[in-house]
Amino acid sequence: MAVSHFPGFWRVAAVGLLLAGGCTSAPDFTPKPKGYNRIDLPPHAYQQLAPGRPYTFEYSRAAKILRDSSYLAQPHWINVYYPQLKANVQLTYADVRADRQGFNRLLEDARKLTGKHEIKASAIEERVLKISNGMQATVFDLQGEVPSQFQFYTTDSTRHFLRGALYFRTATANDSLAPVIEYVKQDIIHMLNTLRYR
Repeated sequence: MAVSHFPGFWRVAAVGLLLAGGCTSAPDFTPKPKGYNRIDLPPHAYQQLAPGRPYTFEYSRAAKILRDSSYLAQPHWINVYYPQLKANVQLTYADVRADRQGFNRLLEDARKLTGKHEIKASAIEERVLKISNGMQATVFDLQGEVPSQFQFYTTDSTRHFLRGALYFRTATANDSLAPVIEYVKQDIIHMLNTLRYR
């Protein structure tokens, strides 16, 4: 009879030891710092924009070209959409040959649209880049919890005007998106450096 209760005795003794050990003072607890979602970014690789527009450039193989379907959309307005990253580079284009006042309005509107983010932006840095087609691009880096983190415009001053803005279709905070923002910005700079007007 003692043999049949022997395994039960050890179970009770083990539970008692665990309880006794649990009564000792607990080690100091340090909470883990807040983490961010892991984002796997594809390697940068590019493809040529299909013909049929008054401009061409190389864009990321991780992106799709979508027609702008907004009610304000004009011909040759497109979105360079990254499905995996939920990022969208909205491009608007205008032929300014016939309307010099319209050209000046486009320049003013580009600055006004960026300026609308001043309420939420902690900083807006404006830079002029010399791009490989011999023209310049004005780019705006926006910091803080803004809906658009990077904007630009470029023109040949006689016929073509192209403006772009980066948006994300997600509620994730911009500090968490920082690696993705930098990734897409690099693609935008590549796009500008390969831009050619027709």
